Amino acid sequence: MTITNGESDGRLAAAAAQAGAAVVRDLYGRRLDRYEKSAGDFATEADLAAERAVLDVLRAARPEDAVTAEESGRTGAACARRHWLVDPLCGTLNYAVQTMLVGVNVALRVDTDVTAGATADPFAGEVFWTDGERAWVHRDGDDTELTPAAGSALVDVNLDPPFPNAPGFRAARLLADPGFTERFRPRVISSTLAVAWVAAGRRAAYVTDGHLEDSVHFAAGIALCRAAGCTVTGLYGEPLHTGAGGLIAAADAETHAALLKLVENQTSPAS
Repeated sequence: MTITNGESDGRLAAAAAQAGAAVVRDLYGRRLDRYEKSAGDFATEADLAAERAVLDVLRAARPEDAVTAEESGRTGAACARRHWLVDPLCGTLNYAVQTMLVGVNVALRVDTDVTAGATADPFAGEVFWTDGERAWVHRDGDDTELTPAAGSALVDVNLDPPFPNAPGFRAARLLADPGFTERFRPRVISSTLAVAWVAAGRRAAYVTDGHLEDSVHFAAGIALCRAAGCTVTGLYGEPLHTGAGGLIAAADAETHAALLKLVENQTSPAS
């Protein structure tokens, strides 16, 4: 997917994510140096190289915009209204042990709203992208509009820390709730690629704890879900990025309501 300055921010996000995905794919399976970060977290040369590829695309097309990237931090004017959020390889641990469940996330925040975003799957050759109004998957040169669907009953639950709402909410406890297992089937892939799958109808929902505002990991997936028509709120049904935080992104209102009740059960006297 090529891009020029005159094209949309959504297509630019897709092109940047696609550039990062090409690097991730090319370096897969190689012996890569690790760069320790904190609390067992690390980056590989693939993270760094993919980030450089993403930033090259963004800076060529939008040189005045600010950027926050996972590995290199923030660059650009502090007062910039337009601010890109870049996660060059979501699922680094998966990737390091040669598991192909990773994504490349690129999103644009203008003032307080995320107005464009993309998540690329390097190994499926897909880029899920949105211009903030509609959402598509780009595959084999074609764009197909995303349609959420809950029929799979598959729900991804993020088990990675931190857990700011514990002990009131614990993701692992949600999986053990009989009400959950009666209706849903859990999945844990440790990559926010799964958030894009909700928008695409491949997952019924995604649930995570955490403070996600301006998150390089989650901004693109949330934008995709919203543009596709999913029901998206904080962990307790509040508007996103308010209150307790967290995320329930569901294919439809019925699935969202069922998950919201299960989350609320954790804080009830009987739980």
